[in-house]
Amino acid sequence: MSETAPLGFALTRLTQISARLAEHDWAWARENAEAIERNWQRRIAERPSMFDGPVLMSQGCAIADGTCEIAFFETRYSRFIASRDWSTVRTGVLNAFAAIVPHTSDGAVLLGRMGAHTANAGQIYFPCGTPDREDIREGGIVDLAGSAAREFEEETGLVLPAAGHTAPWMLLRRDELLAFLRPVRFDGRAEDLVDRIAAYHANDAEPELAGMVVVRGLSDIDPDRMQPYVRAYLESVFEPAPISLR
Repeated sequence: MSETAPLGFALTRLTQISARLAEHDWAWARENAEAIERNWQRRIAERPSMFDGPVLMSQGCAIADGTCEIAFFETRYSRFIASRDWSTVRTGVLNAFAAIVPHTSDGAVLLGRMGAHTANAGQIYFPCGTPDREDIREGGIVDLAGSAAREFEEETGLVLPAAGHTAPWMLLRRDELLAFLRPVRFDGRAEDLVDRIAAYHANDAEPELAGMVVVRGLSDIDPDRMQPYVRAYLESVFEPAPISLR
């Protein structure tokens, strides 16, 4: 059963995610190929290090009895980023991804500020990424749990605690976005974890994250740099009736 979350999102608690790769003809992308290419050229002129590699988007999902069955298809990053850039346009497919949400032992939530070389420079997100070929397993299974853990560990240098691999999922849904969030409690204070992540970033000439942001309450939410789904989760956590991590 879905609950009402802030900012028009529906929040559904999940016990299982079943994700698979399937063929799909994305008509919107095919019909707007020239505009998508112009948008991509504009994008790489601003940030030349961006790469038009394969990514996974969703053609739809169904939820029943706490299980979400979701189908993915492969497309190009340029198509994905155009659908993001033209956020008011309905494209007929879903931006679906999974993210670890790190909660600290002293009650904070950690987020990352994207580096200047990235497509979302300066924006503040949970450490995560769009699913891609690395997340496809035998039989066409798309490993969203593995995607979330891989992206989190690559971007922060932190290793998920054992309980983090079985923690419940929360799905935030609105319009053409599906955010599969896995809140995980880490055994460490916010400042200590931030220091560990900073030491990890110091060994990377161009880390994905330019730094970490500590959120302890509603006053730390930045509406200009946090996407609506991030704000909806944080508002649900900190007030008025906090959501449970279990």
